[in-house]
Amino acid sequence: MKKLLILGAGIYQVPLINTAKRMGIHTIAASIPGNYPGFDIADEVCYENTVDYEAILKVARDKNVDGIVTAGTDVAVITIGKVCDALGLKGLSAEAAEIAASKILMKTAYEEYGVRTARFRKIPFATENYEDMIADLTFPLIFKSVDSSGSRGITRVDDPSQFAAARQNALDNTRSDEFIVEEFIEGEEYGAQAFVKDGKIEFILPHGDYVFKGDTGVPIGHFAPYELPAETLEDTRVQLEGAIKAMKLDNCAINADFIMKDGKCYVLEIGGRSGATCLAELVSIYYGFDYYEKIIQTALGEEVSFAPSAESSANPAGGIPNASMLLMSDKDGHIVSQTNSNAEDPGIVDIQFDLKPGDEVHKFKVGPHRIGHVITKGETLDEAVDKLNGALEKIKIEVE
Repeated sequence: MKKLLILGAGIYQVPLINTAKRMGIHTIAASIPGNYPGFDIADEVCYENTVDYEAILKVARDKNVDGIVTAGTDVAVITIGKVCDALGLKGLSAEAAEIAASKILMKTAYEEYGVRTARFRKIPFATENYEDMIADLTFPLIFKSVDSSGSRGITRVDDPSQFAAARQNALDNTRSDEFIVEEFIEGEEYGAQAFVKDGKIEFILPHGDYVFKGDTGVPIGHFAPYELPAETLEDTRVQLEGAIKAMKLDNCAINADFIMKDGKCYVLEIGGRSGATCLAELVSIYYGFDYYEKIIQTALGEEVSFAPSAESSANPAGGIPNASMLLMSDKDGHIVSQTNSNAEDPGIVDIQFDLKPGDEVHKFKVGPHRIGHVITKGETLDEAVDKLNGALEKIKIEVE
């Protein structure tokens, strides 16, 4: 029986664990101790910090694992790259992982390879008087921690009076001694999921994003297909291919964030792992295959086919339209009750509650504040979106 080391045991790693178990693979979940749902379902648990490369490498060696993988988080990507290099496992390299996990290295690589992206400056936290370093950048600006995920450590800044708070937010959400200030590009945000294997990009799936507007935009749902003009779609492909080459990404899932301005695609950032917020499910539904299986098979060094299903190929939309949305709370508190009065419906793919009555919840600000999700599909995108909105109306969550 093959063994798979899965870094993280949170809500976005649970599908990886369940899928691997269904495939007859022995699952080992590694994470710091905590109330993580993956601990209850994995075959083995190792209470190690996923950023502790030496500890994770020891686990991988001691357990003689055949692959290492994660989903939905950037935190463990560097560890995966280093372990893959050390043990000769299939996956992104340590060099690529370092670039993917650092917004500074990523943006620098984009500039070197001519990938279109926002102008930026890297600022050491030790530099107190950094205003002159960003004086030639145009407001609004974005202050970013260089190594966080889930929209943590990111603040939009419209004038200098907000500098101190934005810098502090970056500092509170980083392990680095530097942060980034970049120009905020006014335009239409969208994303794409992709996969690169042995130097070949297997697919690129642009998707639309539902965004929660807080201190900065936080994705709370997605939909596909996402209609783009032909020239913009081609520009997206060119910029993504350039970014993948610049970052040296290979044998991994790709989670890409773009913004479109004046018909041109600007790369915001790219992660060397599958996206969170139901994005792996979006890929699975659209193409008619189990995307988690493909991720796992690649990590195990197995042969993988990314051919869409017959149903997906036959759909005029190019795939099976689908949409998703997180369940959230508009205040801090505890769940008093949660009810789902939706009847069984083939268009409702999944309704999931992450928590139960009595559990603490937070007013939604960042992705990890989610308390569940809804995923729907349809013959057309309009049908999938209508089904999503209707399903959401029949879900009630009381928080006090």
